[in-house]
Amino acid sequence: MKLSVVGTGYVGLVAGTCFAESGNDVICVDVDEAKIAALRRGEVPIYEPGLEELIRRNVAQGRLTFQTDLADAVRRSDICFIAVGTPEGKDGEADLSAVMAVAKGIGAAMDGYRIVVDKSTVPVGTAARVEKIVGAATNHPFDVVSNPEFLKEGAAIDDFQKPDRVVIGCRSERAWKAMEQLYKPFVRTGKPILRMSPESAEMTKYAANAMLAARISLMNEIANLCEATSSDVEDVRRGVGLDERLGSAFLFPGVGYGGSCFPKDVKALIKVAEGHSLEARILRAVDDVNNRQKGWLFDKARRFVADDLTGTRLAVWGLSFKPKTDDMREAPSVVLIDALLAAGATVAAHDPVAMPVARRIFGERIDYFDSAYDALRGAAALLIVTEWPEFKQPDFARIRELLGTPLVIDGRNLYDRDDMASMGFRYVAVGRQPVGGE
Repeated sequence: MKLSVVGTGYVGLVAGTCFAESGNDVICVDVDEAKIAALRRGEVPIYEPGLEELIRRNVAQGRLTFQTDLADAVRRSDICFIAVGTPEGKDGEADLSAVMAVAKGIGAAMDGYRIVVDKSTVPVGTAARVEKIVGAATNHPFDVVSNPEFLKEGAAIDDFQKPDRVVIGCRSERAWKAMEQLYKPFVRTGKPILRMSPESAEMTKYAANAMLAARISLMNEIANLCEATSSDVEDVRRGVGLDERLGSAFLFPGVGYGGSCFPKDVKALIKVAEGHSLEARILRAVDDVNNRQKGWLFDKARRFVADDLTGTRLAVWGLSFKPKTDDMREAPSVVLIDALLAAGATVAAHDPVAMPVARRIFGERIDYFDSAYDALRGAAALLIVTEWPEFKQPDFARIRELLGTPLVIDGRNLYDRDDMASMGFRYVAVGRQPVGGE
């Protein structure tokens, strides 16, 4: 099939590349000339394991191209995907201005039947709005489809190529058959392609993210209760996770969720509810708990290092909102570092891939280290924000030697409490009683 994908962020770039990998001819379009030029040179603007290799292979084989000319891409495509950003707008609403601008551009460029696919995360009713925008710009026939993505940053290639399910929201039989054919190579193991209305497809995406965010916030509330009651959240997590009705996924306590999806989508769903005169009480609580949880590391630093952090040097491991990505949108590290700097502390930071992004956020206000161990030298404590694999089994003797004080405040519960105490550390973890020290 001949496809165009408008938008070269996480969703658009991954989708376009994976579609090309399965044999389709794909044109990726973006208004950012510098980004398109970089992609043509083989430079990938985001960190996603496996993506760079796939892009280079499909570009070399002529199935994947990059350009800024939307009209040309539409005229050379059968299916046009809209995969532009829908950032949080005023009062938490999703900003759909880019989606509507692309829809208008697609309509104006059409020279025959096209399938227009909403791949961006959009509120319920967006497909209907896109249909009106496109219809006002063309006299040619077309169908609008809602096809939400369910990708995890850091595992997006695998998620796209081996999906749990594919959701297709459409009313047209012609569009359904085309989309079903497009996705058949990705569901050969028997995973379902679900057909539903565009409205149901749009709600499915928001509902999935909201439920996952709710599990995280609920587990963090349980963790805070464990700290207050001398319970151990790791024992509780294991006991709860073995219940087949609940499962163990997304039951790990920590310092809150971040990224481009959960925070934005929870707020957007709250606004959808308000638009229908409904009060989303649980979702508001999910958002509130998450915002409070992002302050956990700073609160523990003030309690276990010093109430007055002026002039105190602290090491921070992990800047991205999760491992295997350089994405720092809504990352707990940003909240932590802002608070530490406001309190007069000095921050020594390390992340395996996100430090260039951090430099754009913090500039030279913090110190950056390519080596995780170099960041520890002379620090009063190590604060762990992101659970990168390389942080899970470090050289503890070296950590203890480099730290000014053998204090580890672990926002991801990476280590065994008893082991840390036996090695001479003061160890503080989420939902667990501190060990070691006085």
